[in-house]
Amino acid sequence: MKVLQESVDKLNAVLKVEIKSEDYQNIVKASLEKYRKSAKVPGFRPGKVPFGMIQKQYGKSVLAEELNKLANDSLYKFITEEKLEILGNPIPTADETFKGDMENPGDFEFAYEIGFSPKFDIPLSSRKSIEYFAVKVDNKLISDQIEDLRRRYGKMESTPEVGEKDMVMGLFRELDASGAPKENGVENNSTISMEFIKDKKATKSLMGIKVDAAIELDPRAVSKDEKDLASMLGIEEAAIAGISKKFKFTVNDIKRMELAELNEELYDKLFPNQNVKTESDMKAKVTTDLENMFKTDSDRLFTQSVYDFLMDKTKMTLPESFLKRWIKLSNEKPIDDETLNKEFDGYLKSMKWQLIQGRIFKENDIQISNEEVMDFTKSLLVSNYAQYGMPAPDDKELSETAMRLLKDKEQVNGIYDRITEKKLSDYFQANVPMKEKKLSYDDFVKKASKK
Repeated sequence: MKVLQESVDKLNAVLKVEIKSEDYQNIVKASLEKYRKSAKVPGFRPGKVPFGMIQKQYGKSVLAEELNKLANDSLYKFITEEKLEILGNPIPTADETFKGDMENPGDFEFAYEIGFSPKFDIPLSSRKSIEYFAVKVDNKLISDQIEDLRRRYGKMESTPEVGEKDMVMGLFRELDASGAPKENGVENNSTISMEFIKDKKATKSLMGIKVDAAIELDPRAVSKDEKDLASMLGIEEAAIAGISKKFKFTVNDIKRMELAELNEELYDKLFPNQNVKTESDMKAKVTTDLENMFKTDSDRLFTQSVYDFLMDKTKMTLPESFLKRWIKLSNEKPIDDETLNKEFDGYLKSMKWQLIQGRIFKENDIQISNEEVMDFTKSLLVSNYAQYGMPAPDDKELSETAMRLLKDKEQVNGIYDRITEKKLSDYFQANVPMKEKKLSYDDFVKKASKK
């Protein structure tokens, strides 16, 4: 067998596989003999069917199968030996060039298109500094976090009048234009969360009112969206358009979260075995936890910034015509030209990043070992146990659980993606000049939301 490479341009080539009759005759004969041994033909004992009969029945299909195997094996051997860096896989040429006669088998020739991985430089050597946005962990952030932790272990208690973070339980009753209860109107007991009301006028009208008090209120002003509004009034979303804006809301009860006291009992619940004994210890621990949490977010944002920079500055040309044909032929589900053209820019963007990432990993010998995957999976499991306040099992049980998890292809892909992201982040922080910029939490969120 022989493989010939014919250049089309810098990004495309045709590989022609020449298969002589002596390359396949014995292989095809051996395959037919296997069929002969198992074939069940009336009038013949197993294994005694005349070879000519087997050849007549199965000869063409077996020949086609073995020719396909030989062609593929030759292709990939050639690609490996010649160290060709290709995209996707070889595909039959557009005109499906094929030389040979299946009726009178002799020599055959198959032709395949290949698309080359482009030559490109990664512009990190330009030493351009990229901003690293870090959150300023100020007293407000620390206080808010401590309050949230105290809420987690607090208790809901009834209170005589509405405050800014209370839960107000009451009856919504729809009114007509005159202000009287509407006949067959909406009537439903529900709860208003003062903390999440965005309408300042509605907030002002509710502040300070007492149990059994009644006010006129538009439920739209105290709900998040139409789904929340429908739930609040006990109606279907489709019925919202037909309801009045005037409702009477009668307060039945007011609940206030009484924050857990700052004492050793709370510290032990929040930070078991972490030597947090005083309010000062708690503040220090919360500060450290916030800094670590925001660092993870900052790292992710920095990685995204480097990604944007590399995607913008890395110049490469891809064999687009080849890739379009390869996508159509390799896609699990049929894809029409309109859909392909609509999604093609996304395909190109994804492939470009894969090439950049692959080059970074290859040039810097960045690898992901099975041991790393196992350790990472176990650490995820430990975190999950901790999230639910459960102690992690011993290492043997943890390893067994991790092994079961790693049998799920989607889980494995997700874990590899997270490890890859972490390795890229570490590499970028070590090799890309960064200019740190401190932001308030709100400004950081705005910056991150734009990415």
